[in-house]
Amino acid sequence: MTNRQADGSMPYALPRADDPPLVGIGKYRVLSRLGDGATSEVFLARDDFADRDVAIKRLRPAPEAVNAGATPDTSRHAGLFFAAEAALVGRLRHPNVVEILDAVDDGPAPYLVMEYVPGVTLRRFCRPDVLLPLDQIVEIGFKCAMALGYCWRQGLIHRDIKPANVLALMDGPRVVDVKITDFGSVLDLGADRTQVLGVGSLAYMSPEQLEGADLDARADMYSLSAVLYHLIAGRPPFDAPQQAALMQQIHHGRPPPLTGLRAGVSAALDALVRKGLARQREQRFKDWDEYAAQLSALVARGEIPRATDAELLDSERFTLLRALEFFSAFGDVALWEVVHRAHWERHAPGHALYRKGGLNNTFHIIAEGSVEVWRDGRKIIELAAGTSVGEMAYLAPDPELAVNSADVTVKTPATMVSFTPDSLRRLSLQTRSLFDAAFIRVLVRRLHAAWSGPARAQAVAN
Repeated sequence: MTNRQADGSMPYALPRADDPPLVGIGKYRVLSRLGDGATSEVFLARDDFADRDVAIKRLRPAPEAVNAGATPDTSRHAGLFFAAEAALVGRLRHPNVVEILDAVDDGPAPYLVMEYVPGVTLRRFCRPDVLLPLDQIVEIGFKCAMALGYCWRQGLIHRDIKPANVLALMDGPRVVDVKITDFGSVLDLGADRTQVLGVGSLAYMSPEQLEGADLDARADMYSLSAVLYHLIAGRPPFDAPQQAALMQQIHHGRPPPLTGLRAGVSAALDALVRKGLARQREQRFKDWDEYAAQLSALVARGEIPRATDAELLDSERFTLLRALEFFSAFGDVALWEVVHRAHWERHAPGHALYRKGGLNNTFHIIAEGSVEVWRDGRKIIELAAGTSVGEMAYLAPDPELAVNSADVTVKTPATMVSFTPDSLRRLSLQTRSLFDAAFIRVLVRRLHAAWSGPARAQAVAN
């Protein structure tokens, strides 16, 4: 794109002086031009019906594309790239994947309508003078691995994972979330249409992709590992001024150890990235779950310097929830929604979650630690990680049932996943139904325990 910023990100608006004003594309009201290149142009637009901003990528007609610098072959391939993304309309719904909302075959200039992400690309953070903290890089890797695992389960191999195709959402200098974009090069294993071969970005391309071999998820694992290497070191794993020399390095070279390129890189982090860059795909991770789990384990084991100790990382929260029985039926997308929508609280021993007679407008799932339930000075039960407390605030049909009938205090240092009835109602219908089913399982177990006697009740609670 000729109107990209130096770091590869799209600005909010960069109209060109020689462009006539563009009022709309189809039903979408154009707000500004985000960027343009030889085969396509990208606009920020408004979907007034859905009341949201969108990004529109419109293909240039073939003669115009050639005049703008595209070769006839490139212009021809652009149509295939458009078809690849158009086939994914409404198919990808993951918090770390840019959603493709619509595709319109508008004669010589078809266009895609996508979720608008007001962020920058990871290219901004690939220079040695603007490197991200290591914990943020591992967090980015974890989220990308989960997103690409989701795509793989849909039968998709991205084939062009690179820093410019990962959008970063910022809170000041900190990357708070990422979204994978640009599925024009995707290999859809379930499609019967013609698909472009030999695509990708050389610096991040696996040896088997260079050779034109049959691909699986491990090709994207190599590319993601190359991106992580670049983010950590400020240089790609292999670099050469000529393509032939770069291909020779990818096939036969070994990237320099990360431990020698940046302070703070542990041997475990270096080994993980190098495993993803293994020339033989059999030596990489067996699946995306293993890749993500090993990234998360680096954080859990303290192998990564933390920029701050104030908050749990999203990867820690996700891994914590996945291990809890309460969330056993939740898929990855629902778990990510809980990670982002819940209020996370840490409490020291002795903290009172509820006092008898008080109104209860918040319920908690115990992620770590334990609580005790007391009534009239007598301990009734102890609840451990994986169960809920205070759920009557959500389930109670009668406001009187929301009045606390007991004292609930923290016994051991606890991490709570907390919701109010209003915040739970803002979740998607699918996630809310999973919560309802989980609460029913908890209540059934408690009723069964009550009928089985105190000893059985204590065993079930723990």
